[in-house]
Amino acid sequence: MAKLENELPSSTRVDEYTIVRTLGGGGFSIVYLATDQQGKQVVLKEYMPSRIASRDDSHTVVASRETYADRFAHGQRLFFQEAGALSNLKHPNIVNVINFFRANGTVYMVMAYEEGYNLQNYILRHKGKLSETFILTVFLPLLDGLKNIHKNGLLHLDVKPGNIHLRQGASPLLLDFGAVHEMMHTRQFQPNQVVTPGFSPIEQLDPGGYVGPWTDIYAIGASMRTCMAGSPPPPSTRRRERDTMKAALNAFKKIYSPSLLEAVDWAMEVDPILRPQNVEQLIEVLGISARKLKNASGAD
Repeated sequence: MAKLENELPSSTRVDEYTIVRTLGGGGFSIVYLATDQQGKQVVLKEYMPSRIASRDDSHTVVASRETYADRFAHGQRLFFQEAGALSNLKHPNIVNVINFFRANGTVYMVMAYEEGYNLQNYILRHKGKLSETFILTVFLPLLDGLKNIHKNGLLHLDVKPGNIHLRQGASPLLLDFGAVHEMMHTRQFQPNQVVTPGFSPIEQLDPGGYVGPWTDIYAIGASMRTCMAGSPPPPSTRRRERDTMKAALNAFKKIYSPSLLEAVDWAMEVDPILRPQNVEQLIEVLGISARKLKNASGAD
């Protein structure tokens, strides 16, 4: 992996944790593999917005300009909000936050480390065409986790294959709640907008767009379609202007069951009103696919 700007070197001590190596990072954070005082491996996520902050010789993170100080402080508060929200969400398919704290002028989140692999890398390796059994094995439990998030009045807003970790047996774990957002607000109340082309629906890009469970549902549909196609769907902005994306029901009809493809198309409606309005509706349709698949395999 290429060296990330501002990453902490291995063996650095942060509070009661020791960094082993960098696992990855994005525009707002750096993620490390670390060990606790008992030598147990954990994942340590550091708030490090590289565009507005830098690290001094003592490892302290500071706003790179005085004019960025307020944005940096506000981002820290949102990161702490994410950690607090996640620490209360206990579900087998949601990443387990075990601690969060302040150090080095910034904030950190500690998560349980679990062996596995990333869905995005798996899709690239297989060039899509993942089996219907695999897709249902991953996304039904993931939707149950998402139902738990929504039940707690929160939205994920960054569901994509890159944020889905797969353990043994393709048991999924939803990661990275950097875009976590309370329901019943327009986008204008959330300054740190996270947008992933192909997975973020149109209401997430509009400053006054109303986000809700239907927003995460679009991203789930796009993620399932990516498992089939091997590449992300076109951005929702392009689809709104002129939707040339072939319906999954036509594009993949020789490979997958109609009920699964109909679920993907329904979840990916450009107009949010036309999508399932809650996760339960999508689970119900996918459950039909799972039952048909089970009956078919039992008949063999």
